Amino acid sequence: MKPVRRHLLFWIPSLYFAQGLPYATVMTMAAIMYKRLGVSNEQIAWWTSLLGMAWVVKPLWSPLLEMLPGKKWTIAAFQALGGACLLGAALALGGPGFFTFSVAMLALLSLASASHDVAADGLYISQLTPRQQAMYSGWLSTFWNGGRLFVQGALVVLAGELEARYGVHRAWQAALALPGGVLLLLAAYHCWAAPADTATAARGQLWRTSADVLRSFLRKPGIGTAILFVLLFRMAEGQVQTIGRLFLIDARSNGGLGMSTLDMGIAYGSFSTVAYIVGSILGGYFGAWLGLRRAMFPLIVAMNLPTLTFCYLSMALPTSLTLITAVLSAEMFGFGFGFAGLVMYMMQVVAPGKYPAAHYALGTGIMQLGLVLSTMVSGKIQTWLGYHDFFIWGLLAALPSLLLTLSVALPGKPPQAAAAASPA
Repeated sequence: MKPVRRHLLFWIPSLYFAQGLPYATVMTMAAIMYKRLGVSNEQIAWWTSLLGMAWVVKPLWSPLLEMLPGKKWTIAAFQALGGACLLGAALALGGPGFFTFSVAMLALLSLASASHDVAADGLYISQLTPRQQAMYSGWLSTFWNGGRLFVQGALVVLAGELEARYGVHRAWQAALALPGGVLLLLAAYHCWAAPADTATAARGQLWRTSADVLRSFLRKPGIGTAILFVLLFRMAEGQVQTIGRLFLIDARSNGGLGMSTLDMGIAYGSFSTVAYIVGSILGGYFGAWLGLRRAMFPLIVAMNLPTLTFCYLSMALPTSLTLITAVLSAEMFGFGFGFAGLVMYMMQVVAPGKYPAAHYALGTGIMQLGLVLSTMVSGKIQTWLGYHDFFIWGLLAALPSLLLTLSVALPGKPPQAAAAASPA
């Protein structure tokens, strides 16, 4: 009997929502949660950054995932495992040693989510034609960010509402258990909705191909400078994003804004995420209009200039939620606008060649490594400098990536050609 193939919209949006949800939980919500639970900035920055290493090293075991019987069942299994990890982390918050045990559960969640990403992207690529991949890329991005918006907005707002009624620990138990239940339901749903695939490569061929992928990547002209550029691209922004969330929550007596969890969810989770999505779209159009050669420098400036917003907030310490929300939305718009530059650079410089998809994955892993290494030390730097001076340091940390734009290879049309190709 021929297997039923459901319309692509039955599984692509839900698949990428399931991809964005655990990533945002680990890399964004966990920092807010631990701050509300009284963990120090230094510990939060170190451990939440370390959890992000799973997305750095996932290419190491991606060939093993290709050997499994089918991506559909791999996806469902890792979604179920991720849901169970979130429920386990929620239970851990209710007992002694909650930090150690919850971090262990989130570490397992990170590994499950990173493995899920490999299988999900593989299913998307294998089941769609190149034309369909382009057509549905907007759905992919929208629902990945939808998972992020659900976590930063709805879940943080929920925790804020529950804190006053049931206490901080129980509130965050609910905020972890809810996405855990969602992932379990999505695992069951994708057993029905996702297309079955049975094609697997030979074991020896996979390892030979993996070795060839790495060799061809390292032989690219100028790859050393490219790797350094990708590593440094998010060095400043990553530190500011990590400490910025802690600054918003920290007490005013400590130099923070003293925002409640509810206000944090409304201001930083909902409106700012929408601003990030809009900035990302416009940044892509800006890069396409100018070409990467002319667009890269202003995109890097746009990526890091929003650090000035935190310099302002740490100096003025405003109390108006409307003003804080507007400033944070501007910061996230700039981040989204500038981040498009890194995506274009990896697609146009790092990825091209014999294995574009694999080389792009290596590029994203290198980018994540730079983010993790910089944010791991951000807590120590902030503790030493204080919030205001730390955000000034964030501006200075952007200089290496700006200077590297003078030496990295940047494809793009010369001004005359670019102007001729622009629509009238």
